[in-house]
Amino acid sequence: MSLPSSRWRVGPVPERRPSRTEEGDVTMSFQISRAGKPVAIAPLTLTAAEAEQLHAALCHALAGHPPPDDAPACRRPYGRTVVRWP
Repeated sequence: MSLPSSRWRVGPVPERRPSRTEEGDVTMSFQISRAGKPVAIAPLTLTAAEAEQLHAALCHALAGHPPPDDAPACRRPYGRTVVRWP
């Protein structure tokens, strides 16, 4: 039995940007919400190699689609060369 997708949500915590640990890993925080109410903040720590793999996978998934209006500046093509992942 699956729960309706609107009940649980996991998303980034805007005020907690990804950062590097002393060991060189990448860490980021995600907020877990249920029915629109925050339940917990969960850390995710990736090795540098895992972070690069995730970055490449996201670039591949986003390629060929125009960025939304609220996308970060690095996703907007004007004024800079846009690098497309294969």
